[in-house]
Amino acid sequence: MTDSSEGFLLGYDLGSSSIKASLVSVADGEVLASATSPQQEMAMAAPQEGWAEQDPEMWWEHIIKATQALKAQHGAALAQVKAIGISYQMHGLVLVDKAHKVLRPSIIWCDSRAVSIGRQAFEALGEAYSLGHLLNSPGNFTASKIKWVKENEPAIYARIYKMMLPGDYAAMKLTGEICTTVSGLSEGIMWDFREQSIAAKLLAHYGINADFIPAVVPTFAEQGKVTAEVADLLGLPVGIPVAYRAGDQPNNALSLNVLEPGEVATTAGTSGVIYGVSDQLDYDPQSRVNTFAHVNYSKEHPRYGILACVNGTGIQNSWLKNNMMGSDADYESMNLLAAQVPIGSSGVMVLPFGNGAERTLANADIDAHIHGIKFNTHSQGHILRAAQEGIVFALKYSFDIMQGMGMQIKKVKAGRANMFLSPIFREAFANITGAKVELYNTDGAAGAARGAGMGAGVYTDFKEAFAGLKQVGEAIPEPKKQEAYQEAYKCWHGVLQQKLELEGKS
Repeated sequence: MTDSSEGFLLGYDLGSSSIKASLVSVADGEVLASATSPQQEMAMAAPQEGWAEQDPEMWWEHIIKATQALKAQHGAALAQVKAIGISYQMHGLVLVDKAHKVLRPSIIWCDSRAVSIGRQAFEALGEAYSLGHLLNSPGNFTASKIKWVKENEPAIYARIYKMMLPGDYAAMKLTGEICTTVSGLSEGIMWDFREQSIAAKLLAHYGINADFIPAVVPTFAEQGKVTAEVADLLGLPVGIPVAYRAGDQPNNALSLNVLEPGEVATTAGTSGVIYGVSDQLDYDPQSRVNTFAHVNYSKEHPRYGILACVNGTGIQNSWLKNNMMGSDADYESMNLLAAQVPIGSSGVMVLPFGNGAERTLANADIDAHIHGIKFNTHSQGHILRAAQEGIVFALKYSFDIMQGMGMQIKKVKAGRANMFLSPIFREAFANITGAKVELYNTDGAAGAARGAGMGAGVYTDFKEAFAGLKQVGEAIPEPKKQEAYQEAYKCWHGVLQQKLELEGKS
């Protein structure tokens, strides 16, 4: 550790549902306090079917509110912050002009409008380039989204100064500087791993001006300093560095100290993700799971994050609470109802694919489905349990793809948060995957804070940075339950295949 172990680190987690801010003590790595804004989920606009947009200014508004909530209770600690880290929702597109003004709402991660653009680019550029250099199909990622803007909103495209990811935007608001990272460019499918440079061939194919891409900085490093105006607004010291940024899934892995080959993290917030680390330049030939540069990636010591995502996870649980439960319902009461139902939900099955095109289904957008309801035997609890099992089964579908790539997954780490607060979800995940699940006292905001400590040199190594990380629970596969879950999964998988065949996507 540096010459002083005093002070705090501030982490922001910019999600699609809310903004969370956490203060972590440098001395012991413990979280002093956290604040979330808003208390209800942030608005997500859908101007057309399959679209998903958010106003970046709304993110900044809630960054301010979350920080001011911390300031009200812990103003003295905020005044001792050494560095800031940012975690953010991946794959989003933010466009600004030369005055740093936002040109249009952000096209966020679950927006499906660019699927056909990415598919056409994959066919034109060829598998050898797309998978061999980008490690992915251009798909529905950030580069394809800006191509959509170019084709459909030329007046806006003509005013672009820089294109950013959501975390780049947050850092710009804090520091006035616009920059990005290799990890960030890779998640937008704008990094060429073979050439170790910006993906010039893809940008040329799309006709995108390479000058739109910000300066590239290391993931762990000083990336700009907090301005006097922002410091006064938030109660922070002037000139402290933003010293770390990463997409939410690489950052979730960092927060769990998942950094080396063979280590695996999972999360189940708005979306559900399994994220494994490899040192091999590998990819799924169908691009159903995606390979990005991990937070500790370098040319000399490559670390790749292999990501499998299910869009409809916590958002499905939230939809059930808001639309099928009483006004006094909460997630704990929903879990209690679900716990009264046996494994397999007595034949009720839920396909949780109602939040846009799903990469693990080859970008099919098949909607969510509740299957097998019998009016005389099934109740609210059956649907609630089937919904949780359906999410886990969708993750199992992804899990199998990753294992097919050669990943040996025996243990998975998760934060004790979101869907992993549910005993049913934890049990189902462990038994259907056969992997031990370890739960830790961390989340994205705390991970971002610790990442900032590394980037600012407050910590000398990752062991020191994660001194405050503690295991707080686990779920272990049980043979009898594994058999029951496997039978339920076979039925669920059969329903999924029928739906894909009907849609012509099998």
